[in-house]
Amino acid sequence: MTELMTTQAGDPGAFRDFDLTRVPSPCFVVDAAAVEANLAILRHVADASGAKVLAALKAFSMFSLAPLVSKYLDGTCASGIYEARLGREEYTGEVATFCAGYKDSDIDEIIALSDHVIFNSIAQKDRFLVKCQAAGVQVGLRINPEYSVGDIAKYDPAAPCSRLGVPISQLTPEAFTGVDGVHMHVLCEQGVDPLLHVWSAVEFKLFPYFEQLKWVNFGGGHHITRADYNRDVLIHLLKDIRIKYDMDVMIEPGEAVALDAGILVGEILDTFTNDMNIAITDISATCHMPDVIEAPYRPAMLAEASTGTTYRLGGPSCLAGDVIGDYTWSDPLTVGQRFAFLDQAHYSMVKTNTFNGVPLPAIALWNSKTDALQMIREFSYSDFKDRLS
Repeated sequence: MTELMTTQAGDPGAFRDFDLTRVPSPCFVVDAAAVEANLAILRHVADASGAKVLAALKAFSMFSLAPLVSKYLDGTCASGIYEARLGREEYTGEVATFCAGYKDSDIDEIIALSDHVIFNSIAQKDRFLVKCQAAGVQVGLRINPEYSVGDIAKYDPAAPCSRLGVPISQLTPEAFTGVDGVHMHVLCEQGVDPLLHVWSAVEFKLFPYFEQLKWVNFGGGHHITRADYNRDVLIHLLKDIRIKYDMDVMIEPGEAVALDAGILVGEILDTFTNDMNIAITDISATCHMPDVIEAPYRPAMLAEASTGTTYRLGGPSCLAGDVIGDYTWSDPLTVGQRFAFLDQAHYSMVKTNTFNGVPLPAIALWNSKTDALQMIREFSYSDFKDRLS
């Protein structure tokens, strides 16, 4: 049996009092007030440490909140040409772009959109260096610290045979030709202690190059807005590096921007038994929450009962493994009954797909302080058909 990934998120916050029938089903509902509270924490870290904080669009790219994000953070980081364009068009501040491999047909536009272009290999850096320098764009090199702190191999960029970053043991002075900064991303939903361990492992090895470098970017995976995260230690670390080596320091939180700030509302379509109680919902793990299968993990449910009737929840697709998990209600379920999964604003929203023609969830923006509710997007058949031609 596959071990489930452990996640610390799942605080219902103001959603305890949200009426799930106010939105269509399925529907992502994002609390703007909760997002702003997270952003305020990130801004404090930036101000207290002097570091730059960039929002990772790969995790949360709901650009209707771009003005709010831009009010607090220093820019965005992108994982490819479309995210770079979104960051430049909808947000303010810097755009830092990293991709495991750039295409010749894309690189000119990526350079035009970006302030930093970060390369995954020495070969790609050398290949496009002249173009970046001619455009006045800073050049970064992603490194693999060869020091693992991740619990799940598929989310560990420093795992053996990783395709991400130049192994630190392969770095030479020649490799740093034209390099303005280094990037390392080794965390996944973690506190500050693993970052301290990684820095201790790489600081001495990078020391010969610090005089040349203008910045170091610690990537994402920092659960900074979680209640138990030791932000004082993070602030001290970032500030110390910035002052000690006289260079800019950056972090790229994504999940932390929208942690516990959104739910995915669903509806029960049918119930039956097959050795246990089964419930079919209009939420599909494979279409709407693919990390449930990929990680895998069990998403927390709003107001789940500790005792009562347990059901195995599954989606409407034909995939036999389209199963979300086993959940308990105090009373037997009825067709049409609403429920919601917690902490679904990040990653789930950007990973949705239309496999089997399953409709995409709508997107709503709620403000828990004012109770204002706005439907941002409702999807239709054309969103499925137009992708296929």
